[in-house]
Amino acid sequence: MEFVTLNNGVRMPRLGFGVWQVPDDEAATAVATALEAGYRSIDTAALYRNEEGVGRALRASGVPREEVFVTSKLWNDAHGYDAALRAFDASLERLGLDYLDLYLIHWPVPAQDLYPEAWRALEKLYADGRVRAVGVSNFTVEHLERVLQEGSVVPAVNQIELHPQLPQAELRGHHAGHGIVTEAWSPLGQGRGLLEEPVLAEVAARHGVTPAQVVLRWHLRLGNVVIPKSVTPSRIAENLDVFGFELDDEDMAAIASLDAGRRLGPDPATFNQVS
Repeated sequence: MEFVTLNNGVRMPRLGFGVWQVPDDEAATAVATALEAGYRSIDTAALYRNEEGVGRALRASGVPREEVFVTSKLWNDAHGYDAALRAFDASLERLGLDYLDLYLIHWPVPAQDLYPEAWRALEKLYADGRVRAVGVSNFTVEHLERVLQEGSVVPAVNQIELHPQLPQAELRGHHAGHGIVTEAWSPLGQGRGLLEEPVLAEVAARHGVTPAQVVLRWHLRLGNVVIPKSVTPSRIAENLDVFGFELDDEDMAAIASLDAGRRLGPDPATFNQVS
């Protein structure tokens, strides 16, 4: 496993396991499989409604708590200061944990305009030692700048939609300038055609790997943290097996040709769902 050191000194695995859209019972099975395969970073969220299943898998795995990096996220309906603190408590209870390694504001919800209040609550949780690092998700440069100006803690991570068809170069550059780690969600394009691109097949054939492994290695070469999701044991193992080859500059240039500015998820500037 490769690690990145966050801006507060905490080490985070570069490749983790995501459980978005995985039902609670299925999440417990998938996380157990992932931990057995060697994953040591698990990414969940209040919205996913599978924190209890994730917690069951963590407890049953026999892996020491301090060896697993656990992330959860604050949903949009709890952006007030007190509401955010209560939401964190509820996530911890569902997970059955005493602390989190990373807690993120899931979306900025600009129409609500409460994310600075939510960030103040995360700063409190961090100061109290209840979470080892705090960050955000789906924040644009504008949202990040507001947090940087009004807050006292620089976010450790911004988790954003990022894949070869949406490489987010400008936002990654902004992160780098402030010591914020870029974490990619939907890193493999949600199974919506990315992995069928001939360019990826050609690169994969040159290295004797799969297109998915090529994309994950592309993320790592860019410096991203990446959290692929799967419930299939063979793919869970395959997604972790990306540390035995390197992409060269020619490979990276070929993959860069896939940039289409294509967003698969909501636009953070206009996404305001709170239910």
